Amino acid sequence: MRKRVIAGNWKMNKTPSETRQFLESVKDRICSAESDVYVFPPLISIPEAVSILKETDVIVGAQNFYYEEKGAFTGEVSADMLIDSGVKAVIIGHSERRDIFGEDDRLINLKLKRAVEKGLTPVLCCGESLEIRESGKTTEFIEGQIRKAFEGLSAEDAGKCIVAYEPIWAIGTGKTATSDQAEEICGSVRNTIKELYGETVSENMSVLYGGSMNAGNAAELVSCENIDGGLIGSASLKDEFADIVKV
Repeated sequence: MRKRVIAGNWKMNKTPSETRQFLESVKDRICSAESDVYVFPPLISIPEAVSILKETDVIVGAQNFYYEEKGAFTGEVSADMLIDSGVKAVIIGHSERRDIFGEDDRLINLKLKRAVEKGLTPVLCCGESLEIRESGKTTEFIEGQIRKAFEGLSAEDAGKCIVAYEPIWAIGTGKTATSDQAEEICGSVRNTIKELYGETVSENMSVLYGGSMNAGNAAELVSCENIDGGLIGSASLKDEFADIVKV
């Protein structure tokens, strides 16, 4: 049985004090969810989140890290630093990291390998721009992202990953892929994993949808055969998140 996963990516929002206030207000509700619940606060707010959620099943993750162990990498943090802070998961390959900060497929592959090696659960993001969707090349593009990200990973290591499909044109825009559109691409992701690693790995991997998922559309989206939950953006910053984790 695949795990239902609801994950909140806070991006660059919530100071440590705001993190404490918010999590204290929703903790009881998000801890009673049947889904696996993840929260990804900004780096500086991780210690507050870990402190508040330490006696719960909610998993605290990081939004980014660097694949090297240590060294002259100003502004970066390593997997070991995150783990020592109580982090158990990390987002890799989000479109904002790719587009704004220039992260390419090679770097994403290195990060994915390092995260698995260190025991962090990677949430690997993939997604297409509006231009690619309108060109009719979405499936081909997403397949390429998946193949490049997983290059060199064993089936055992691949099975430790979560994949999140986030159409770039739906992130933070209020636009959401229809359930049919989301299901088609999440199904394509699963099929690519099957081609790479076989049916057992593909059928057990959680594939999430992200891109303006909210309390109003979450239930319909996660009812699709190949959508196992959501990577939530703006809605994860509000009380609404406690409703989403109940779907």
